[in-house]
Amino acid sequence: MPSFKVLLPLLAAIIAISPLAIDMYLPAMPILAKNLNTDISMVQNTLSIYLLGYALGLLFFGPMADQHSRRKLVFIGILGFSIISFILPFVETIEQFLSLRFIQAFISSAATVIVPGTIREYYGKNTAKGLSYVSMIMMLAPMVAPSIGSLLLLLHSWQLIFFFLAGYSLLVLLLTIRYLPEKKLQVDKSISFLGRYKIVLSCREARFDLITSMVVSLAFFTYITAIPFVYLTVFSVSELMFSVLFALNVLGLMSAHFINTRLVVKKGSRTMLRYGLVVAITSAVALLMVSYWQLPIIYTILTISPLMGSISMIAVNSDALVLNQFTQQTGTATAVIGTLRFGIGALAGPILAWLYDGSALPFAMLMFTAIFIVFLCQLRVKYRKINDLE
Repeated sequence: MPSFKVLLPLLAAIIAISPLAIDMYLPAMPILAKNLNTDISMVQNTLSIYLLGYALGLLFFGPMADQHSRRKLVFIGILGFSIISFILPFVETIEQFLSLRFIQAFISSAATVIVPGTIREYYGKNTAKGLSYVSMIMMLAPMVAPSIGSLLLLLHSWQLIFFFLAGYSLLVLLLTIRYLPEKKLQVDKSISFLGRYKIVLSCREARFDLITSMVVSLAFFTYITAIPFVYLTVFSVSELMFSVLFALNVLGLMSAHFINTRLVVKKGSRTMLRYGLVVAITSAVALLMVSYWQLPIIYTILTISPLMGSISMIAVNSDALVLNQFTQQTGTATAVIGTLRFGIGALAGPILAWLYDGSALPFAMLMFTAIFIVFLCQLRVKYRKINDLE
């Protein structure tokens, strides 16, 4: 068995590729729009395109992670991501940028899809603890990504951001070759590619936790998509202050994961999910009121930080509850979680564009709606268990 001191940071570095690719160029969006002769809404849609490509990639590579070498999948994903990152700085139109971002996201999912299954194999019933550890380490990526992006903009240009991503992914590839173990999979060859999806999707016990994971991700990607507009445009903060505020919210995410690692073994994933949900509902209502009354930025900051922390706690525990339902289809289950998660995440941009009114209210409304749906799902789980006991 590999040392967790090596394995967990490596898995975090692999899965951090996507948040780095999403968050690092957020401060460069206005400049990117100007250089590619397009408007900011088209550049914001590059986030949705990335999420869509990532979701479809998970759908394709997920069952492969249950049948083929996970090391090979990681090599394919990281190398493909690196190559596209090298090409992106040379694009001349927004259409080229969109196309390459889709391909970049699709191929990178081959690497990240193996991470939850690997954690499930080594942590077993304590999967939520392992996921929280990896997520806590990985959260350093979105915390520092906008700051790194801002620094690279000051040093040179938006192109340097993607050269940096290429270099980072090559470093992770070298570490993967050295440290990622190859574990022999017990493969049931009688189950087809689609059959694996049927097993996961027909599991009654996992159904509402899957929906919970999906909808809470809509809230998360609503934040990712809207927060540059909210901070930079609505409240007119500087790019440097935006990076600081973004990092503050990531600290909220990391704190939630740390709390989860301390308590989840004793309390269980279901209880921790419900704790997170209580905080999420309270914070979402507060954010909605703050945005409706257009209060000063300090109130938005105070409501967003606990909201993001609670969202992360809901997500990691719902994922663990789903993964623990499956022993030989963890890759497929990860693909289902990811496809639903990033597929609905891709809708955040269009929904926000449709609701756009120049204020932060549409952002707050969509966050609240997502959390309320999660509440209904978990209410259904609770009453189903009561009925099963009767």
